[in-house]
Formats: sequence, C-alpha cells, structure tokens
Amino acid sequence: MNDIIETIKQVAFEIDNAIKTADLGYSDSENSSGEDQLKLDVQSDLIIEKAFATVSSVKDLVSEEKEGVLSLNPNGKYTICYDPLDGSSLVDVNLSVGSIFGIYEGELKGENLVASAYVVYGPRIELVIADKNSAPKLYRVVGDAFKYISEIKMDEKGKLNASGGTQQNWCDYHKTFIDDLFQEGYRLRYSGGMVPDLHQIMLKGGGLFSYPGTSDKPNGKLRQLFEVIPFALMYEQAGGEAINHKGLRLLELVPSHPHDTSPCFFGSHYEINALRKAYGMS
Repeated sequence: MNDIIETIKQVAFEIDNAIKTADLGYSDSENSSGEDQLKLDVQSDLIIEKAFATVSSVKDLVSEEKEGVLSLNPNGKYTICYDPLDGSSLVDVNLSVGSIFGIYEGELKGENLVASAYVVYGPRIELVIADKNSAPKLYRVVGDAFKYISEIKMDEKGKLNASGGTQQNWCDYHKTFIDDLFQEGYRLRYSGGMVPDLHQIMLKGGGLFSYPGTSDKPNGKLRQLFEVIPFALMYEQAGGEAINHKGLRLLELVPSHPHDTSPCFFGSHYEINALRKAYGMS
C-alpha cells in the first residue's frame, strides 16, 4: 500500500504543475458520461495512468474519464478507481479542485474499499488518506514534500451546508430540509467542487454535503466508485456518516457498472439524523 500512497504524492505535484501551466481549453473528446473533456482532464488522467503503470501492487485502473478497466499487472492486488481532476471546470476561475482515489481489493463494491485518498489543489496542496483502521490523516506540502499535519475528527454537529444539484429540480421534502438547516443558522459553503467542499466540512468540524436525486438526474450525479464510496470511508472514519436517499450506508453500495451514480449525503451525526427524519427513513 505504501507504494500506492507514494505514487499519489508524486502525481499530486505533477497535476499541480499542470493546473498552473497547461492549456485550459476543451479537447475534442467526451468522457464516459458524454461530457466534453477539458484538456487538463485528459492530461491529469495520463499523468496518473503513467505513474501507476510501474506499480506492481496495482492490478487495474478505472478512470472517471474512460470507459472500462485498464489492466496493468496481472499479479497486482489492488484496483484503483480515480477521478483525475474533480471540479476541473473551476480552474479557469482559480478555485480549488482535487483528485480522488479509491483503492479496492477484489470486486468493485463498497465493502471492498480498503483505503481512499484525495488531493486538494488550492492555495496549498493538501492530501488526506483514510483506511478502515484509523481517522483520516491530513498532509500538507511544506517545501518540496508532504508533511503530516494531524488526524481529522468531526464534531457531533456542524455549521456548514453544501447543497448540490439544480434547486428547481429538487423534490419538495429535500428543499424543505435544506431550508430548515438555514433557518437553524447553517452557512452556505458550496463551490461546485466535491473535493474542496467535502474537505472544508471535515476540517471545519462538520456540517452537511448533499447531492440528492433530482427530477433530471434521479440517480444523482456523483459516481459511486470514484467519488461517493471513497469519501464515505473518509467521513465514517472521521466520526461522521455517509448515506444515500434510502438510508443505506454508501460503503454498502454495489455498483453494477463502473460509472454508476448515486444520491449521496455526507455529514455529522446531527445533520444525517435530521435528513433521515426529513426523508421519512425508518
């Protein structure tokens, strides 16, 4: 596993350099979801693919930017599912973006996620790593290397509310739930980038990140293997919760396709319990 973490650190520096120097225009291709790809998306994907090609413990790669599975080492133990540059459309306005990595052993489903990591490219480069045995660990680039900073622990109740999805397409009970949180004094913190928004909520002690099913996207927008499940491990290990619209733990999801999506809710215990009540969950 250490070789995988060291490779993630390596690609973080390369992607950060690409963010600062590369062409921000669109390529001539689409990703697996039919979305136009930025040249920076493609470049970040190639950086990760090239770096992991020589890591013997990695059997396969599954990228948010490609269909199918890329086989690397038949004797490898792990499959890495990754989003090379989440929120890449925010780069041209100089907002924080990130990379997400889910490390799976065996069949690609939530219970087989053994570790996850994400990188935040902002005013500083930060890396968070989680496994099933400890709280997420925060590292920050100091000089030319990542330095361990601290473990991350969430409070029972937070103050931040990051609510995704087009509001006109929310169902009535979700809108009422979000409005109620604001009536309680929650502050809106939503950049449109999953990595920086979830990172902020964890580091600030708690709150809620929600991306519900909507009338135009009933299964949500965020992808299970690349985004939803890796962050679910982060939140549970930090002392929070991560569930879908039916109350199922996101770590229990079993995707039928590598690019399956899911409604998702990440937060402290208080907010998730309030969500359960608002959604009529048992």
